Amino acid sequence: MPDQATKQGHTRGMGELIDIAGKTTELAPFGNALAELARERPEIVGLTADMGRYSDILPFRDAHPDRYFNVGMAEQNLIAMAAGLAKSGKIAYCTTYSVFITRRAYDFVAIACAHSMANVKIFAGMPGLVNGYGATHQATEDINMMRGIADLTIIEPCDARELKQVVRAVADIPGTVYVRNLRGKVPVELPSDYRFTFGKAQVLRRGNGRTGIISTGYMTARALDAARSTEGDGFDTGVLHLSTLKPFDTTGVLDFAKDYDRLVVAENHKTTGGLATMVTEALYDAGMVKPLTRIGLADSFFECGSQEYLEQKYEVDLPRFERVIRGAA
Repeated sequence: MPDQATKQGHTRGMGELIDIAGKTTELAPFGNALAELARERPEIVGLTADMGRYSDILPFRDAHPDRYFNVGMAEQNLIAMAAGLAKSGKIAYCTTYSVFITRRAYDFVAIACAHSMANVKIFAGMPGLVNGYGATHQATEDINMMRGIADLTIIEPCDARELKQVVRAVADIPGTVYVRNLRGKVPVELPSDYRFTFGKAQVLRRGNGRTGIISTGYMTARALDAARSTEGDGFDTGVLHLSTLKPFDTTGVLDFAKDYDRLVVAENHKTTGGLATMVTEALYDAGMVKPLTRIGLADSFFECGSQEYLEQKYEVDLPRFERVIRGAA
């Protein structure tokens, strides 16, 4: 029997954490990084809409209880209060599930925050299929929605290492920032010398010019795993990681794309309106035509289940990446 702490493939209870087989993880990288940063930056405050435990902000609450606010299950109030604190000179980090931020508080993010260039940093938890609780809790169209708001920055980190760097970096990015947050035991996937650079796509792997994968979020880890697992069979795949989705690094994407015969775009999001759409727009505007395969989610609602089950069912798992690299799917 597998140990309960590492058992895969079952729908986990709210807040239940498991180890990920074969992966090094860090517990609550967002909350721990924020608690540390707040010791240096007294203007930082933290807010949540009754999702402290499930957004990993509790390390901040424990370290700075006088700067922590739980507004209850009211996302519009969360964003409005964060905007007010920001306008009074604070840097407001606020958290809840990404699906609630985007669908329920959209107007508040647009007008109270972005339109006012309010210094609000939204760490939106459990995006896409990271959340196994079905359509009511899965933000699978949030990038599409948020990229439509002017003066809003969008970031999707790959792993715990990058997420901690993003927590620090966004404090100095003017205006409102939307971050797709990873919670719990978050894998460490990127090399130790990796450094997040705001607004810049980063080439993580140079291939032989046949297949190049452009990815964001933890799908970059899948791309790297697939590139490594197939290289023994003669495939040498390039990987470009975009953690900053808005502003979009058009130059970085085009410089990468021109070196490959075919492209793959991978995202934990619907293939409409997200990264695949942004890449397609950039290629079209530049007059560059390439065969392009999209790995992502259909224009649909998705069922409940473990992350492993959902990734397999909706074909965003490692075997799908490997089939695409081999030209078999």
